[in-house]
Formats: sequence, C-alpha cells, structure tokens
Amino acid sequence: MQNPFFKQIENKTGVDMDEIFALANAIQHADFSNEKQVRKIIKKVSKLANKPVSKELEDRIVKSIMQEGKSLDLSKIQKMLG
Repeated sequence: MQNPFFKQIENKTGVDMDEIFALANAIQHADFSNEKQVRKIIKKVSKLANKPVSKELEDRIVKSIMQEGKSLDLSKIQKMLG
C-alpha cells in the first residue's frame, strides 16, 4: 500500500493494510447466521489483533453473534474481551 496514511497505520499497528481490507471485505459479505463463517472471522480478527481467543470465549462470541442475527454488536464483543 503506497498511500502515506495507510503506511502510518501499518507502522503503528504492525498490520498490513491488505490484510485489514481483506478482513473488512470478509465481514461485509459474511453471513452472520452461518456459524462456520462467524468462527472464521473471529479467528482472523484474533490473529490480526494478536489476541488469542480461547475456545470458551470463541463459543460465547459465536453464540452472541448468532443470537443477534445478521448484525454484529462490537460493544458486546469488546466487553467479552475484557
């Protein structure tokens, strides 16, 4: 990514912008009623954030997302992460 703004984000976060765009695209087109897709996205976010998610926490996040239907309540997930 050649844009200086994106380069600053990469430098501060240590995350390649192409990975962030790929994740955003996956989230945008995800079927949040599909458990397999939800788990895949949780794992991608965990990897990019370099924050391990235990199986128990993953199950709680999946359950929360699946109960909410097709919306993603980030504040609820943030509270789960502590």
